[in-house]
Amino acid sequence: MPLTPLDIHNKEFSRGFRGYDEDEVNEFLDQVIKDYEIIIREKKDLEEKVKDLTERLAYFSNIEETLNKSIIVAQEAAEEVRRNAQTESKLIIKEAEKNADRIINEALSKSRRIAIEIDELKKQSKVFRNRFRMLIKAQLEMIESDDWEHLMQYNEEEPEELTES
Repeated sequence: MPLTPLDIHNKEFSRGFRGYDEDEVNEFLDQVIKDYEIIIREKKDLEEKVKDLTERLAYFSNIEETLNKSIIVAQEAAEEVRRNAQTESKLIIKEAEKNADRIINEALSKSRRIAIEIDELKKQSKVFRNRFRMLIKAQLEMIESDDWEHLMQYNEEEPEELTES
């Protein structure tokens, strides 16, 4: 067990024949006591500082550990978000490609139907044109025929015939 200032103060030395000067020894012991008390106080202050610093170190170590865990969680979350975004973008691209294929197929189908309709209309147009041409020819032939003049003459003679009957 370490000495205390009180132990030093209460220490009694046996007297010997031609021993040391008692006042000198007491003076020296008083100085040792003062120095020892100062050292004990400093030691106590330093122990308190060490305790305080140890607590602060533990606190900051805890914060550091928490921050490291938070960083890891944030990195994992960011990685998860990145993976989800990539997956979603791939799905969007696939959906867009499907829609594009569908739109292209619908457009091709519609253009085929329109082409068929155009061909059909061309055929109908030719038929209509030929029929119309034949009708006009028939009408021209009828207009140019002598029957028309005969009819014109017939109408002039008709009132006389009616009166004779």
